Amino acid sequence: MGVVNIRRSRIDITLDILKIASNGAKKTEIVYGANLNSNITNKYLDMLKQKELIKQQENIFVTTDKGKEYQELAKGLELK
Repeated sequence: MGVVNIRRSRIDITLDILKIASNGAKKTEIVYGANLNSNITNKYLDMLKQKELIKQQENIFVTTDKGKEYQELAKGLELK
């Protein structure tokens, strides 16, 4: 049986990170929970902070209300 390489979309990865951070999460939890490497995680966290979908409180990342609205919108569109 071969290895199946299924790539996730940017939206899927974004939603994974927002879900993990919904109750607050350290970067390590996000890396393992979203199955990403540290460099990719940093890029997504920077983008999500810039778009105000996630905020950083010391070393904890928390999904903002805007991020939760984004999640609900994606669910409504059946993207996840």
